Amino acid sequence: MKPLNLFLGIAFACAAFGCSANSPKSDAAAAADTVANRSEAVISTIMERRSIRKYKPQPVNRDTMKMILKCGINAPNGMNKQSWEVRVVDNPEFIDGITAIYKKYNPEAAADASFKNMFRNAPTVVFIANDPSYDCSQIDCGLLGGNMILAAQSMGIGSCCLGGPARFMRTPEAAEYLKKLEFSKGYELLYCIAFGYPDEAPEAKPRNEAKVRFIE
Repeated sequence: MKPLNLFLGIAFACAAFGCSANSPKSDAAAAADTVANRSEAVISTIMERRSIRKYKPQPVNRDTMKMILKCGINAPNGMNKQSWEVRVVDNPEFIDGITAIYKKYNPEAAADASFKNMFRNAPTVVFIANDPSYDCSQIDCGLLGGNMILAAQSMGIGSCCLGGPARFMRTPEAAEYLKKLEFSKGYELLYCIAFGYPDEAPEAKPRNEAKVRFIE
């Protein structure tokens, strides 16, 4: 083969197969870049998460919720007891029904013109119950919720942990709706999480880093 033809052949092969004038990165360097990119994505998700209290009306797509839930139940938990139960409600009749009872006993909430439901107006609510017979079950449920919230954030879904609505759900007035969640005997509703497409972008609230110390 003539030198010119050889040169043209090499140039064509480089164009076709993505050759670079620079030497390709080593496998170790490429792996390090992958780890760095993954780490950056995780840290960004954590630092950009906000508690959302205004949502668009449409419920979260169920396929999306299934992935969020899958991330939740893959959280670490003591001795793999999985001492949680999770119920998802995106049924407006349920949400509006329990809200009507809530408004009856909390008329000041109903006075707010923007108030639509007791779950910060979220269209999708996840209820989390724990097994109190295991003394670390509340920790496990917290880790489960943390996974779900961060997974949701990474998928453009807003969320807000709610204690007040869960507290009301445990009252005699709300017993009918708590029963509808069909938690297993012995399990107790611990808290709930509102999920939805955000309709606000709140700024981060300050954190007190002085509460964190290294002990030498």
